[in-house]
Amino acid sequence: MAPKHQAVLAQALRIPATNKLSGKRVILASNSPRRKEILKTCGLRPEIVPSNFKEDLAHSSFADVHEYPVATATQKAVEVYERLVTEQPEDGPDLVIGADTVVLTHNPGSSSADAGFSDPEARPEILEKPTSKVDNLRMLLELNGGVCEIVTGVCLVYPILTAPGYAIKSLDERTLVHFADNSRELLEAYADSGEGLDRAGGFAIQGLGGLLVSKIDGDYNNVVGFPAASFFKLLDLLVEEEDDFLDV
Repeated sequence: MAPKHQAVLAQALRIPATNKLSGKRVILASNSPRRKEILKTCGLRPEIVPSNFKEDLAHSSFADVHEYPVATATQKAVEVYERLVTEQPEDGPDLVIGADTVVLTHNPGSSSADAGFSDPEARPEILEKPTSKVDNLRMLLELNGGVCEIVTGVCLVYPILTAPGYAIKSLDERTLVHFADNSRELLEAYADSGEGLDRAGGFAIQGLGGLLVSKIDGDYNNVVGFPAASFFKLLDLLVEEEDDFLDV
């Protein structure tokens, strides 16, 4: 008899993480087609249940701005987990995956691994989605010839026997994106295409925006929206360290 839930696809590598997820109810608390596609490529097809969290955490409340996407991902995952357990107590999720990706300005004198900034002027700023094509061009001109940092927070929520009934594990992945010294004509053409309007930082590296980038330092999938390699490493670690992981 086939399991009721099967998020693991036939092409998935047979590693501890995918073996443990077989037959489990796995939820992605995001409606991002890019995250869905990255996971599918890696052999995982979770149910899609977008979070209702408003993503309105104050940037200034974080001493280290890199903590912001982790906190947002956590809020997304917890909201979905608690909602599904309440609505479907007989068929609650075994694992909820939350993610949030932000684009930060990058101080050339700092490392992507720096935690905390004693100098307020060195603190990275979160680059939001452009408000218009004009704003997109302004953003691209600022990034042109420079570097920005992509940070994705990933949160896993899964059931345990002790209060509050679930555990939370998280990670953040950081990738530096180096922009080429592009002509204004190219930047204007890209801004006019509209591709960057719904993207934080105003560009999509997997699309036409890839023409603007000279190189990256780190995980390409992280720039697209989900650091799959680090995600599976975290799952493998949990399988190794927690005897009852996903068996509650």
